[in-house]
Amino acid sequence: MRRIKLLEVRSELGAGTRGASLGVDALKVACLNKGSDYFRRFNSVSVPDLNHVLFEKNHFPKAKHIDSIYTVQKGIASTVEQTLRFGEFPLVLAGDHSNASGTIAGIKAAYPHKTLGVVWVDAHADIHSPYTTPSGNMHGMPLAISLGDDNRECQRNQPEPETEFFWQKLKNLGEAGPKVTPEHLVYVVVRDTEHEEDAIIERLGIKNYKLDEVKEKGTRQVAREIYERLRFCDMVYISFDVDSLDSRFSKGTGTPVVDGLNVEEAISLCRALLDNDRVVCFEMVEINPTLDSENTMAQNAFDILEAATDAIQNRLRLEEVVSR
Repeated sequence: MRRIKLLEVRSELGAGTRGASLGVDALKVACLNKGSDYFRRFNSVSVPDLNHVLFEKNHFPKAKHIDSIYTVQKGIASTVEQTLRFGEFPLVLAGDHSNASGTIAGIKAAYPHKTLGVVWVDAHADIHSPYTTPSGNMHGMPLAISLGDDNRECQRNQPEPETEFFWQKLKNLGEAGPKVTPEHLVYVVVRDTEHEEDAIIERLGIKNYKLDEVKEKGTRQVAREIYERLRFCDMVYISFDVDSLDSRFSKGTGTPVVDGLNVEEAISLCRALLDNDRVVCFEMVEINPTLDSENTMAQNAFDILEAATDAIQNRLRLEEVVSR
C-alpha cells in the first residue's frame, strides 16, 4: 500500500501575525492530549525554514521576505516532488499559506505532463500579487503564483525590481509557467476578499462554494460537483486553511472570519473530498496557538486531520486491492 508521509513545514515568513510556525507542534500537543498515536504511525520529514530572518529588516515591502520565501519554497517543492516520486502520499502540515505554492510546484515537478486541479478551502482567496497587495504579506499570494497571474488590471503598487525578480522566480519554480488554470481551481467558503481579488475572481470565472451553498447542498453533493468541475484534471491537491472554520472555532489562527464551517462540516467535507483516487496531496495550514490560550483550534484541527487521514488511508487500501 502507498504510505502517507508527513511533511512538516514550519515557515511563517508569509504571515502577518506571528505564531503559525508553532502550528505543527500545537497539533502534536492536541494529539497527546487526545491519547492518539497519530504522530507515531507515520514517517515525517521537516522542511527547513528560515524563520530567523523575521528578526532582520524586511527589504521587500510589497512581498515581505520574498527572497527567503523563495529559498523555503524550493525546499518544499523538492520534498513534495521526491515524496511523490517515491510513491508516497504527501500530507503537508504547514505554517502560513504562502507555503502552498511550493507544494503545488512540487506536485507539478513530479507530474509535469498531468493536469492539476486545486480545491482551496479557506476564508481568503489568496490571489493577490505584489502589484495588488494591501499588506505585503505573502500568505495572500500563493494562488497568484500558481496561476501565474499578476492581476495588473488592478495594480495599486509598484514593487521594486528585486521584488519582481524573486516573484518571477517563484512563478517559475518547479517548472516554468503557470501550474494551474483558473477553470481547475475551486474555492470553498471564501468570504473575506478585497476588491482587487473580487475583480480577478470574476475575470477568471473561478467558482466559489459559499457557506449557504455548502449548507444547502451538503458536503457530499458539493464534493461531487467539485469533481465534476475538475473532471478533466488527472490529479487534485486539497489545501485546507483552518480559518475556513467559523471564527467561533478558529480563534487560534491569524485571520479568523465569521460565517465559516463548523468542525463537523469541515470533517465531512474533507472526508468527501478525499474519497477520490485523483487526490495526490492534502495540506493543512495557519494554526496559530499563540492566539488561543486553550489550544482549541489545534484540537479541532487535529480531529479534522485524523478524519482526513482515515479517508486517505481507506482510499489507498482500496487502490491496493484493485491493483492486485
